[in-house]
Amino acid sequence: MHKSTALLVGKLILTMPVAYALLYPLLLPPVRGGVFKELALLGPWGSLVVAALFLGLVVLYCRDLARALSLVQAGARAATPRSVWLMLVIPYNFVEDFFIVANVARSLRQEAQSNPALHGIRDFGMLSGLAWCSAQIVSLLPNEIGSLAGVVALPFWIVHWRYIRRVNRLLATPALNAQASGAAHPIDRPL
Repeated sequence: MHKSTALLVGKLILTMPVAYALLYPLLLPPVRGGVFKELALLGPWGSLVVAALFLGLVVLYCRDLARALSLVQAGARAATPRSVWLMLVIPYNFVEDFFIVANVARSLRQEAQSNPALHGIRDFGMLSGLAWCSAQIVSLLPNEIGSLAGVVALPFWIVHWRYIRRVNRLLATPALNAQASGAAHPIDRPL
């Protein structure tokens, strides 16, 4: 079996328990909890609005991730810019998100070897990215732990997104590229 085919099969196998976790509260309504419990509190229209708003934010996040990959030299890319849109394929995205975050971080690390705009960056978004991906998986638990994990995932996601936006500015702006050789790297400033 080809390496990419084996990886895809592995991702699909890992997606099966995620799909089950997503369906579990629908199959056994008495155990409804986690994210589904909070959405149910909003009612059908409130849930629809929150879901649409969240999906809109995910689309904007994907756009920024795709931009980051497109600003990286083709030879440094661990994935194509289009690959980030797999984040919209539910339930596959719960597993694929880990790979998207890792591929973007790997691409930025490769780019930093030849691009002075990224010199001095210590973490290429890997920690905050993997933290939100992990918390997102735990949020599927139909209990208070799942609810808490959903709340925890959001700040990590925001931190990662802000980081990606900063990297995009550094890579896209020649003036910022010149500043990158200064004392404190703009990406390492506290939020």
